[in-house]
Amino acid sequence: MFQSFSTFIADSHPVTLLVLGVLSIYFISITWTFIYRYFSLSSWINEEKESLESLLMDSNSVSPLSYIDPFIKRSSNLTKEILDLCQYAATKDATKGLSGLSIVASTSPFIGLFGTVVSILDTFKDIGQSSSSMSLIAVGVSDALIATAGGIFVAIFAYTFHQLLKRQAYELSGLVRMQSDALLAKAKEA
Repeated sequence: MFQSFSTFIADSHPVTLLVLGVLSIYFISITWTFIYRYFSLSSWINEEKESLESLLMDSNSVSPLSYIDPFIKRSSNLTKEILDLCQYAATKDATKGLSGLSIVASTSPFIGLFGTVVSILDTFKDIGQSSSSMSLIAVGVSDALIATAGGIFVAIFAYTFHQLLKRQAYELSGLVRMQSDALLAKAKEA
């Protein structure tokens, strides 16, 4: 395996290697972003769920760990506008990193395709300079398609990570909205 990898490195076009390097950096960054954001959002969701449960069980205020708590403490009057602002801020914080995942998901196939096109052009140049057989064409094209496969591989993970984090952000936004509605309902009762 190591021998075939070193042969691939030696025989590949420098642009293909550059493309695979960029895609590797993309993959590492999206994986790190996903892991970090997934666990931080999961923790945040659990805090908001506990706060909502205590609020629904006849507590008059949200948990001190809730995202809403600082907004309530800063204002002397609880209004719908303040709670809407809180929900907007929570949604903004929850969706950090999603645009980067979206950009990687949409650009990585094109980066891979660029590497493929350059490698195929290099293969055609080699064919034109020598009287070669189909085996040279097959080797050149198969090496070139590795860049496209790499781009698609990274795009699949970036899109999947984006969708998973988007769902968590939506859930978090719903929890903040439910707490806001419960607080407004309790304020009307009082």
